[in-house]
Amino acid sequence: MRNFIALLCAVWLPVAAAQSFSVVLHEDFEQSSEQHWQQLGDCQTVFAVPRSGATALRCKPGINVLFSKVALGEMGVLELWVKPETDATAYRIQVLVSDLPSINALWQPVALIEHSGGEQGYKAHRVSIDDPAKRFLRLDIEAINGQIDIDDIQLERILLATALQKNEQRIVSGILDKLRQDQNIDLQAESFRTLGVNYALQLELQRQHLEYANALYSGNALVLAGSERNRMANPMAYASFRSIVSDAKRVTTPLQQARLNSMLKPFGNLATATLNVVSGGAYSAFAEPFKSFLATSFDKSSYSDAGLSRADRKFAEQNGLKIYQDAERFLAELEKELQQVAALEAELLSIQRNIDGFRRSLDKQLRDTLQHASMARSQETVSRALSKDEVVRQKLMQEVAGNISLKANSYLNDGNNTELVRFVLKTSEQLEQTQSYKDQFNQITSAMLTYYDRFERSVNSAQNPFTESGDKQLWESHAQKARQYLQQSKESFNRAYL
Repeated sequence: MRNFIALLCAVWLPVAAAQSFSVVLHEDFEQSSEQHWQQLGDCQTVFAVPRSGATALRCKPGINVLFSKVALGEMGVLELWVKPETDATAYRIQVLVSDLPSINALWQPVALIEHSGGEQGYKAHRVSIDDPAKRFLRLDIEAINGQIDIDDIQLERILLATALQKNEQRIVSGILDKLRQDQNIDLQAESFRTLGVNYALQLELQRQHLEYANALYSGNALVLAGSERNRMANPMAYASFRSIVSDAKRVTTPLQQARLNSMLKPFGNLATATLNVVSGGAYSAFAEPFKSFLATSFDKSSYSDAGLSRADRKFAEQNGLKIYQDAERFLAELEKELQQVAALEAELLSIQRNIDGFRRSLDKQLRDTLQHASMARSQETVSRALSKDEVVRQKLMQEVAGNISLKANSYLNDGNNTELVRFVLKTSEQLEQTQSYKDQFNQITSAMLTYYDRFERSVNSAQNPFTESGDKQLWESHAQKARQYLQQSKESFNRAYL
């Protein structure tokens, strides 16, 4: 038994964790959609706003259907990117599979993608089909309150681990069928051994996903990219703003200068050249009061009584209006930056909350899995399940598999078919709940991919909002660093989780 578990762990689980996926289908719509799809409805390949390349598939409001032209084998995770036309545009995409490509064939729903509106831009979706058979793929696309663009559809090959997990339901069904047929005990005992092994293997899947969740947000490259992105939205990083501040101090009293320093404090310290993390709240509380401060400072009634030298009074009279206009322009440009930074930060915080909830829920599921196998829910047992030592984990899995088999056999030997059926169904339920966490993790990885895409677009050179040459250069300098860190983080993410 122990050797059998060790063999499955060695062959199955590392493959699931480390093997780079192979692609069953990739559609970027750079050529006609008719290459891979036949359709019903009104979707066309257009030079729209593609996520990549030059074209995307645009589907008008209503229901549109895409069928794969050929049967696809070993379908695993389906990934696609969708861009709604407006904030009010919603969509539903149902994923179905069938042995035949006809609209009248028996189509089996396997996943549903929904978006209720509220944001624009491309959004990633990842759903599991997990069908090892060779079947046709169908997408029922419903666009509501506007059209949608679809790009970069990719279908990954099913992992060996996932294909093997499909046997679990067949195992349970086979046990129940044998119970109904009252076949011999030896056959039943062998089925229970197999059920125990499959049940124990889910501990390794739970451990892996807990490790994924713990590591997902801790990458240094992503933190560094975020730091560079925030600097790009800090006014004190830019020479033109510092020049405006310097000019304002030139024509103000010491008391007014102290007030100005207080206004600037949330953004950093000019004297020590340090920058703080900028938030949307700090900016909104600063922008209008700062403009009012400038207007007052360069008003003749103010600088005439400020005890200034003749040269400084002349400077204020000749340059006040231009300095105010430069400040107004700069702050308007900076606001665009801050809006993007604030949106990215809110998106990342939402992902983090989902990761935290996922981790807590999966931790509880791990404890429930152990309890069902008559193992203590103690921290010591959980630590064995999460141990870095593979020998420790395998020994625990051997105990779990043995307990499941032993309990099922005890009901069988006692002739207590009612409790046996109840126990087998509960075991099956535990297995299905563990698989549901794969779907939840798909949603988290989809959100991370969307975040990476939006971050990358926000630091594209074409997004530089500034007009002053020095400001543009500084923005681009930080953007280059952010792009480098982001690329490192993306590569690590793809290697680890996709």
